[in-house]
Amino acid sequence: MDQVNITYWGHACFCLESKGFRVVLDPYTDHMIPGLPPLRLEAEAVYCSHCHDDHSFTQAVSLTAPAEPPYSLEELTVPHDHVNGAHRGMNTIRIFSFGALKIAHLGDIGRPLTEEEGKKLQNLDCVMIPVGGYYTIDPEEASKMIKVLSPKVVIPMHYRTEHTGFSEVAPLEAFTKQYPGVQQGTQTLTLTGQTPNQIHILHYMD
Repeated sequence: MDQVNITYWGHACFCLESKGFRVVLDPYTDHMIPGLPPLRLEAEAVYCSHCHDDHSFTQAVSLTAPAEPPYSLEELTVPHDHVNGAHRGMNTIRIFSFGALKIAHLGDIGRPLTEEEGKKLQNLDCVMIPVGGYYTIDPEEASKMIKVLSPKVVIPMHYRTEHTGFSEVAPLEAFTKQYPGVQQGTQTLTLTGQTPNQIHILHYMD
């Protein structure tokens, strides 16, 4: 059975681990995110959705010797804002296929998906989606996007809590209040083909 451990390190940073291969996504600069300590991670690969300091501090990740990745990867370039990137530049969505499991990290997407983009993001087993607004899509736009994509598992990111996150972004509750039965988890979710379909909240240092 295909399996991926998804570990949340706060803000938009995750580690995906399968068959001993670790992938870190969007590591943030030391002391950049209020309430979050410096990252110090080890992995076989690291990817950044864009070059802003809260998503691209690759120095926080110590890379091990190259190994054959247990996934295929597709990338989509989308704007970081509602004006085709004029304000904040462009953002890379990454779609990982770990065998039969399809996982997408949307980075700092700043506007609704086009019809063509939405088609490429169908049949997701898991999507990591920003929900805080201001820099990204807001809670309502995130919910509309989820309705279009119909992923099995949703993990919100890039939000504010009582102890962490940028003050200008919306609190997590602004997103989760739209959904009944949100699953409050720990820091890591083990994703398989049998993982229940719902919103999963992963917690780190909160």
